[in-house]
Amino acid sequence: MQLQDDRAFDKDLITPVDKNPLDLEQAFAAYTSEAGGGQLKVRVGRQQMGFDLQRFVGVRDGPNVRQSFDAVWADWERSPWRLITFWSHPVQNLPEKPFDDSSSGGLQYGGFRVERNDIGPGKLSAYYSRYEADSAHYLDGGGKERRNNLDVRYQIVRGPVDWDLEGMWQTGRVGGEQTRAWAVGSVGGYTFEHARWSPRIGLQLDLASGDRRRGDGTIGTFNPLFPNAYYFTLMSTPTYANLIHLRPSLELRPVQNLKLIARGGLQWRQTTEDAVYVIPNRPVAGTAGNAGALDRNL
Repeated sequence: MQLQDDRAFDKDLITPVDKNPLDLEQAFAAYTSEAGGGQLKVRVGRQQMGFDLQRFVGVRDGPNVRQSFDAVWADWERSPWRLITFWSHPVQNLPEKPFDDSSSGGLQYGGFRVERNDIGPGKLSAYYSRYEADSAHYLDGGGKERRNNLDVRYQIVRGPVDWDLEGMWQTGRVGGEQTRAWAVGSVGGYTFEHARWSPRIGLQLDLASGDRRRGDGTIGTFNPLFPNAYYFTLMSTPTYANLIHLRPSLELRPVQNLKLIARGGLQWRQTTEDAVYVIPNRPVAGTAGNAGALDRNL
């Protein structure tokens, strides 16, 4: 069991990710057992979860308040395989008073996932998930959201090369509108292991769709689900919606226990017809259809 108390002193605009007086962060029971030649793990209760680099499903590091789920989680692992299934009611944090957080069938998320460690030189994982919200709001429509998410990721760490590539495709409906959205994330680098200070040059590229045309019956804005804000910057500002993000980097290790990192991030909208979005998935007022609004280097 874990309690939390999150405060935001002297902040003008308080949101549920900034402040959460004393409340229950996690409280779950876990069971482990040998099954089918592998290890079975089951968790029931309020818990946190994240996949891979937490691009789309994470604990929401960055803002004050982390994301919890009232969930049933089960995974079975026998090398080189791992199978996961879960269903959850994401916890809705309220900033008013202690022990007022709750979850309900009005917001649900779940799915199943397969991982294998020895596909070529790296690790391959894929999962299908279902996102259901009874009251969703987008610039091009609103209502009940029923979104299907198909995610595939491949990771390599071999010698001086490291590379992580992930893509997600979304279909479904929001009210009377169809959803067709996508996102791709890639982080990679090369380390000159035998050079002085072991320099590593890296490049990160992230793309997420936006809605290109109002009133066409299709919502193209990608739903970032439950992202970890630190994936982009320590500012915790951008999110995976209507996004083009490019970030080259250089890392140096002068001594064994010291690493120096320099990064420069560039960000654009995938389409200026849609808005600029910030964590967790909020459009910035006045930016949709305005080509000059908040398009800048970060």
